[in-house]
Amino acid sequence: MRALLLLFALLALLPGTAAARLVVGPPEAWQSKPADRDLADIRRSGVLRVLVNQSRNSSGEVKGEAIGVEYGRLRAFEHYLNRDPNLKAITLKLIPMAKDQLLGALQRGEGDLVAPGERLVTTGAREVTRSRAVVADVPLVLVGRQGGPTYKNLEQLSGRSLALSAGSAAAPHVNRLNRQLMAQNRSPVAIEWVDPTLAVEDVLEMVQAGIYVATVVEQPIAERWSRVMPKLRIERRLTLGEPADMSWFVQRQAPMLRASVDRFLSEYRPPENQDAVFERVYRRLYKVQSPLDRIGRQRLDKVKETLQRHAEAQAFDWLNLAALAFKESTLNPAARGAGGAVGLMQVTPATARSLGVDNIAALDNNVRASAQYLALIRRKFFSSPRLNERERMAFTLAAYNMGPQRVQSLRAEARRRGLNPDQWFFQVERVAMETMGMGVVSYVSSVNKYYQAYARERFSLESGPRSAAR
Repeated sequence: MRALLLLFALLALLPGTAAARLVVGPPEAWQSKPADRDLADIRRSGVLRVLVNQSRNSSGEVKGEAIGVEYGRLRAFEHYLNRDPNLKAITLKLIPMAKDQLLGALQRGEGDLVAPGERLVTTGAREVTRSRAVVADVPLVLVGRQGGPTYKNLEQLSGRSLALSAGSAAAPHVNRLNRQLMAQNRSPVAIEWVDPTLAVEDVLEMVQAGIYVATVVEQPIAERWSRVMPKLRIERRLTLGEPADMSWFVQRQAPMLRASVDRFLSEYRPPENQDAVFERVYRRLYKVQSPLDRIGRQRLDKVKETLQRHAEAQAFDWLNLAALAFKESTLNPAARGAGGAVGLMQVTPATARSLGVDNIAALDNNVRASAQYLALIRRKFFSSPRLNERERMAFTLAAYNMGPQRVQSLRAEARRRGLNPDQWFFQVERVAMETMGMGVVSYVSSVNKYYQAYARERFSLESGPRSAAR
């Protein structure tokens, strides 16, 4: 006993920094993990928390109509859980988050079930168990663009680039292919990890546009999006790794929930017309095109100095202005649009006059008015340090398109629903999709994709005598 007391006394004399190292990460990671919940606990609470992949492919909803592949299954599962009227009803609470964060959140007890709609990499997820197959034996296929490079085998990808979104199940297989290539003294495949604002459907749209050369995705996802993106080319013979199941996931400490999920999935059959809404919504949407083809580069060269000058004056990245200009007018200073909007940035005379700018048919005045208006919106409504710069720009663009007050109301509704009001992509945009449709969502998404396309070529675009500051 005396030895133990001496040991405790010595530990108390250790420097404070040593003790501080024990507190790493948020307190719940080591101290206050929520209690394990199985089906009985879930039924008592009345809520099943479902962690869903935030991509529109997996969990999108437009004006009350589901376009996400998991929505129909989850609603059917909710009905299955409530088939006995003598038991307390369970309501599903959907919690959208990035694909690569889903299993970690499940292990931390932030949800009861993961429904990703894609294959997941489960390395390190020891406290998690997968359900029976939602879709069995799903291959990962190479997807390119009609008219782009063709390949007879995977080794021909040597020295090429593949665009992958965070958490892609293709990454381990590309790494394995690279080890084989390097053992043959050949160049590896370059994985281009795309910006986190881009989900799998965004990457596919950029492949169709020719911005990315190719990607690798689950074949059912490629097949689904090829129906609304006809320029995609699916290389069905070129698969990476062995086919694997797409599944749902629960905690190991929830065997009754797992058993219920498995029984449901063994009986569930998706309706034949489950993609009718998806196809109707996406077939009429504006399609992204490459802003850096020959004509696009020529047009950008002509207006680059003006964009750079006014971007610098208002503390913007000039490529954001370029992306907006491409979306508004395909970089055509003579463009005329609806409601009297004119010029490169499609500014209205009334907006320009409110900023003290006249003659917006002139390129310099047109860009100046647009940059000043964007800066005014950003300063007045989105200056909070809680916003990172990508999200700040997204909110500013949304307000440029539909008005600041409407965007603020969407943020308030997102907060009420438990979504992140400081994140446009996949969070506030979800409220916009559900209440207003795809208009502003498609607008901000398109500008963001053009920005990503330009940012990949920043060095070449900013070199040369025409380039001014920034």
